[in-house]
Amino acid sequence: METKIQTLTLPVEGMTCASCVARVEKVLTRVEGVEKTTVNLATEKATIKFDPSKTTTEQMAKVVEEAGYKLIIESIKPTDDSNQTDGYNKLKKEFIISLIFALPVMIVSMISMTDWFMEISPFGMDEVNKLLFLGATVVMVVSGKRFFTIAWKLAKHFEADMNTLVAVGTGVAYLFSSVVVLFPEWLPDTVGMMDIYFDTASTIIVLILLGKLLEAKAKLRASDAMKKLMSIQPKTARVFRNNEYTDIAISDVVKNDMILVRPGEKIPVDGIIEKGDTSIDESMMTGESIPVQKKNGDKVIGGTINTTGSLEFRATAVGSDTMLAQIVRLVEEAQGSKAPIQSLADKIASVFVPTVIGISLVTFIAGFVIWDLEFAQAMIHAIAVLIIACPCALGLATPTAIMVGTGRGASAGVLIKNAESLERAGSVTTVVFDKTGTITEGKPSVTDIIQFNDFTSEELLMLSASVEHKSEHPLSKAIVQYAEKRNIVLQPVESFLANPGFGITGKVTGRNVVIGKEAIMRESLVNISAAEEMVSRLQQEGKTVVYVGVQRKLAGIIAIADTVRESSKEAIRKLQAMNINVALLTGDNKLTAEAIAKEVGITTVIANVLPKDKAEYIKQLQSKSEIVAMVGDGINDAPALAQANVSLAMASGTDVAMETADVALMRHDLTAVVRAITLSRSTIRTIKQNLFWAFIYNIIGIPLAAFGMLSPTFAAGAMAFSSVSVISNSLRLKTKKI
Repeated sequence: METKIQTLTLPVEGMTCASCVARVEKVLTRVEGVEKTTVNLATEKATIKFDPSKTTTEQMAKVVEEAGYKLIIESIKPTDDSNQTDGYNKLKKEFIISLIFALPVMIVSMISMTDWFMEISPFGMDEVNKLLFLGATVVMVVSGKRFFTIAWKLAKHFEADMNTLVAVGTGVAYLFSSVVVLFPEWLPDTVGMMDIYFDTASTIIVLILLGKLLEAKAKLRASDAMKKLMSIQPKTARVFRNNEYTDIAISDVVKNDMILVRPGEKIPVDGIIEKGDTSIDESMMTGESIPVQKKNGDKVIGGTINTTGSLEFRATAVGSDTMLAQIVRLVEEAQGSKAPIQSLADKIASVFVPTVIGISLVTFIAGFVIWDLEFAQAMIHAIAVLIIACPCALGLATPTAIMVGTGRGASAGVLIKNAESLERAGSVTTVVFDKTGTITEGKPSVTDIIQFNDFTSEELLMLSASVEHKSEHPLSKAIVQYAEKRNIVLQPVESFLANPGFGITGKVTGRNVVIGKEAIMRESLVNISAAEEMVSRLQQEGKTVVYVGVQRKLAGIIAIADTVRESSKEAIRKLQAMNINVALLTGDNKLTAEAIAKEVGITTVIANVLPKDKAEYIKQLQSKSEIVAMVGDGINDAPALAQANVSLAMASGTDVAMETADVALMRHDLTAVVRAITLSRSTIRTIKQNLFWAFIYNIIGIPLAAFGMLSPTFAAGAMAFSSVSVISNSLRLKTKKI
């Protein structure tokens, strides 16, 4: 029996930089049974794809702990951010303690060098230094413990990360100063009481913790979009139980429950309205501020708000099956994924810390041996190199931007499924649109019925609608709805067969019925010459014509018209203004396709194509170095969606299209395509700005520190500022107009 691969997203404690991410990914990937691991510094979580028959979460937690970090396996719920909040509170406590003890150490260290202090002080210099030693010890042992603990665990495996740099830098300053104060006889005469750096060690810890505190606060802000999504579902539902409506916990709602929602209340789960007419605010799901009119038979989405009338609906999806739960899960996965642009940062991070330690040693040796600096001065230069080079900003540059960008997209009705798609969307040079359900509303209606060979309109409708009832295609639904309005009784269908791109066949009341394009009629030996002139006229009017053949005779033609989406013309104009080529790719006939294309401003039209031909056309564009985005909504679009560099599916589309697509457009509005591309470009621009800042900061900072132009204290402040500036830059995406 084949074992099902599982995917879990779990919090990881102790990560502080890009090197930490690389280390956790490395040790987890080595575990037998783990297929893939992606660790996100911004969310502080690891997404692990593994075979449960070969390994367990306990085994994975053990190897992570041995590496110096902690995998929180108790938190199986992917959207739970309580660990991140707890980490922030713990960090805040450690920072306050460090500040309380480090501030007196800094002040006393500065004024103890003045003559007037020694005159008024009841203590001698030796006693003052011992007091400084006690204050610095509290800072190092209580607040600085986190850095030394992880650094020691890593050292046992001959590994190093940002914690190593901080631990070595502050540890050397603290230990050297402690020896000067407690064991001066161990040192040469050139070292005296002026060579004490308790204030330096304490200040570095305070500034780094301050940076980490601001960083943690910014990370929590970066996940605001996710928190809003998770908070919109109500805690209770009014369910019909024991012949009355009773309020129960949302977790107790089951499929097919009847639920009552009054005006102003939130809809608890997904369902179908069975009684009531109302308007529903779906802005949290789609980004569309105008309430949507709903009536019997319409779908409702959990988390949206019922604004006017009361309604009763039957639950169709509860718990993790609701659209809200799926959106939250997809956004979580997208935020945990890695964009290709991050690969450069990952490669640098893997060798960064060992390289910095090497530069620090060279700085010390060169200063002490070549430049004849005093031992203490050479040591301070080396410490400054360690502190200035912490790769925190490097590790946060990409994931924070991806996290904020995908959250911003979700709040605007653009659901991006992975970071790679988010990056690629910004490079799109051609957008290819399907017609029905994409450029048009996807709600076609029958306009003309013309029968041939002595068939009546009622008989033609009965035969065609009976077979079409088995199909999900929008044109099929239009025929069925039209028949129902005419009170046509549908008959059972045998031997139903769908031929995507051509049509459908089936047997009704013992007669073989074939419905679809001209090609399937010819294949079924149905003579359609009598309808050719009429079909041409209807197609020139922008209508789609469906042939109906019965027992190899032309029974009639059905003309169907679909209105163009209001947003189509504007969306296409905006794409063209962005220097993006636009094409219409449809299985419909050329005349109808050109009529629709002309209305919305598209000049490139490819009509009469089969599903496989759609994918082939996209291949041809890609062979010309075009980066292609495909926008569709139906089963027949799935091959083209899969072939495209970036695929976008309308939320009104089929499950197959939604599953295949990289981006789901939750709003029934084509300007969402423009928003997706604009968001991608803004996010990638932000990532490049972040990476530039992280790289240039180290390129400039390390040489300055090595040549003694930056003190360790200033280096610690600059390092903290670099991380906060990167996150702040990413947070600007939250207010970016898309």
